Amino acid sequence: MKIVSWNVNGLRSVLGKGFVDYLGDESPDLLCLQEIKAMPDQVEADWHEGYQAFWNSAERRGYSGTLVLSKHEPIRVESGVGCPVGDAEGRVQTLEFDDYFLVNVYTPNAKGDLSRLDYRTQIWDPAFRKHVAALSARKPVVFCGDLNVAHTEIDLANPKSNRKNAGFTDEERAAFSDHLEAGFVDTFRMFESAGGHYSWWSYRAGARARNVGWRIDYVCVSESACERVADAFIRPQVMGSDHCPVGIEWG
Repeated sequence: MKIVSWNVNGLRSVLGKGFVDYLGDESPDLLCLQEIKAMPDQVEADWHEGYQAFWNSAERRGYSGTLVLSKHEPIRVESGVGCPVGDAEGRVQTLEFDDYFLVNVYTPNAKGDLSRLDYRTQIWDPAFRKHVAALSARKPVVFCGDLNVAHTEIDLANPKSNRKNAGFTDEERAAFSDHLEAGFVDTFRMFESAGGHYSWWSYRAGARARNVGWRIDYVCVSESACERVADAFIRPQVMGSDHCPVGIEWG
């Protein structure tokens, strides 16, 4: 089974940039999308046969939101983590299957002036962590999405110059460490210990062509289910967004 996550930075935009062709070529069993910036009535999409669409759009039109395309029928689908502001922004979906939970997450950005850093690290991150930890006590969890943080210095091209910038503050990095200490594993680091592997690039100064990027998109799993991860990957060649898809082979 292949589980893929992609911040598309606007579903309507990426649909005009080869998204449906990508979906057919990759053929994931589950595709978790973030920052869709759309509601169902705004999108006319012909998904490939076999996919069901589960939406969690933000209340504010044209902003945030998540969507899961699934080839498998879930037992239950829920939205949110009990955090009113973030939940209104459509940031989390939970799909329950027979032997695991899938959680699609779009973590709030701290913003360039760090005006949302306290909300993100003191309110949102603890609420999200509590949610996935409670699920993991019942059955294994796969959570994936744009976590909006480069965890370590090898997860971005220029760590020194970004030391106190959004996405690489001590607070955000510590919050992600707390996620891992709550019993989860960053699957990409199970297979690759080197730097130079990124999932987001600024649109400025040809950053993507020069691979001056950040790894801020993750697939994490419960420690108890690590043996079910056969591979983890990043697809930097897939265009259409400032992010690229990331994923795992899950058994």
